[in-house]
Amino acid sequence: MADEFDDDDDDLDDGEEPGSGGLLKKLLLFVGAPVLLLIIGVAVAYFLGVFDSLFGPSPEELEVEQNQADSLGHFLELEEMLVSMGRTGRKTSFLKLRISLEVEKKEDEPRIQAVMPRIIDKFQVFLRGLRIEELQGSHGLYRVKEELLVRANAAANPVKVKDVLFKEMLVQ
Repeated sequence: MADEFDDDDDDLDDGEEPGSGGLLKKLLLFVGAPVLLLIIGVAVAYFLGVFDSLFGPSPEELEVEQNQADSLGHFLELEEMLVSMGRTGRKTSFLKLRISLEVEKKEDEPRIQAVMPRIIDKFQVFLRGLRIEELQGSHGLYRVKEELLVRANAAANPVKVKDVLFKEMLVQ
């Protein structure tokens, strides 16, 4: 009989007592851990955008993207302008500008091109009346930008020019 009890002790050498949940621990280790790792991996992949190409954008997202593209406007580059400015003493100053106009829609481009000589004329008249002192500082540049925008909208009416963008400005 002593040998019978020794065999039972050998089976329980793993530190497990009968009914202690050894099967539960093995189940958690071999099934639960891989499932948990899989869930974490899928969540990370989702947040990194791996599945975006599989599901595609929804109709609402497509509409929002289209509205954003329309709100960005369309840009028209004007020819480089060189303007002699008001004199300060004996010295004549020159202003070299490269400007882009932002319009609301691409369809407005032919209308703007049709009145481009009028826009450039209004810009030239205004810029020739400037003095160098009026261009100094951010406040001066902002004022010039706003004045050019008003003149562009007056010349291009009914087309709306959203913004006048300075690409290059050089005073000599």
